[in-house]
Amino acid sequence: MTSVLLVDDERDLLSLVDFNLRAAGFETLLATTGEQALAQLRRRVPDLVLLDLMLPDVSGTEVCRHIKSDPRTRHVPVVMLTAKGEEVDRVVGFELGADDYVTKPFSVRELVLRLKAVLRRAGSGRVAERPPETVGPIRVDVDAHRVFVDGAEIQLTPLEFRLLATFMARLGRVQSREQLLEDVWEMSSELETRTVDTHVKRLREKLGSGRELLETVRGIGYRLVDPDEGG
Repeated sequence: MTSVLLVDDERDLLSLVDFNLRAAGFETLLATTGEQALAQLRRRVPDLVLLDLMLPDVSGTEVCRHIKSDPRTRHVPVVMLTAKGEEVDRVVGFELGADDYVTKPFSVRELVLRLKAVLRRAGSGRVAERPPETVGPIRVDVDAHRVFVDGAEIQLTPLEFRLLATFMARLGRVQSREQLLEDVWEMSSELETRTVDTHVKRLREKLGSGRELLETVRGIGYRLVDPDEGG
């Protein structure tokens, strides 16, 4: 049975999420503080962590940093859960290695769908369409899960890697936010699309001289263009 560590100091919310996840077939582990979460992680490595950022002792960001720096747990997907909705908070979470970000208040049904999608991505680890090896200064080694810009390796999260590989495989074709949610996030396109924008922004920042190749198509979505075509 898939296990999820729930970390939140709001006990009513914790009970609600606990009930719904168990009803959906998950095994749950509970913690109301950062220290409790770290103690749970020392005892057992879960399949996923649902982590509130605002905790009364150790912050959620510190717990996430600990998870992603420990060889025992760095592979465990982390979904941030918080009342903070500002983009800077989402970016900090993603930069630490979080796989998704859910802002309170939220739909419990949507939360369950997001967790299942994150687990599917973590389990597959594959890119559905094989991209070309290079586009301009960007080179992707799909088999090794490595990306280089101007010959220097850059560090991408697994989700950023899937996003870039998808853009490269569909070079020159506009991808709507809804399509990216379905194909990269493996989630219903009816769900919130802001997370796509946040990930694209982070990906652009990491692409260096290749950042201008990832274009925003106003009102639709994004595309990666080939600098050797049509210029």
